[in-house]
Amino acid sequence: MNTSTSSTAPEAVIEADPDVPTVRIVREFDAPRELVYRAHVEPDLVKQWMGPDSIGMEIDVWDLRTGGEYRYTAVRDGTAVAHFYGAVHRVEENERIVQTFGFEEMPDAVSLETMVFHELPGGRTRLEGLSVVYDFESRAGMLASGMEIGINEGYAALDRLLAGLTGAEG
Repeated sequence: MNTSTSSTAPEAVIEADPDVPTVRIVREFDAPRELVYRAHVEPDLVKQWMGPDSIGMEIDVWDLRTGGEYRYTAVRDGTAVAHFYGAVHRVEENERIVQTFGFEEMPDAVSLETMVFHELPGGRTRLEGLSVVYDFESRAGMLASGMEIGINEGYAALDRLLAGLTGAEG
């Protein structure tokens, strides 16, 4: 049995499996899979949507390819508030990204993440993410961090970005 948190559409479905220390996130977008994927791998696009509205992003490294890495800092009012980093294990263009996700301020809560980009009819995309952490305590820390705000506000910003990209390419 899964527990879910969500409110009004089109918020992401966030599920925590009671038996395995995982978090599953599912969200659909009104944009082609190639654009949703591109918005995840191109740093100039990532900076425009990732995270909560109150936080900016300074990218130190963004090398999303098999064997690559990333590191960025969340910034509020010119002050660094959090640092994130990871190793990119596998990238299949327009289909899948497998990476680690680390948060310097919670060093024991490193997760292995898989994001799968599913093409849907009508030029839509379903993004499914699965994060696996070491233990339930680490997962509880993730869930208590307010991540759902960053996910939902970020995905709303991604909707706006994708609408602009779709219009520019159409």
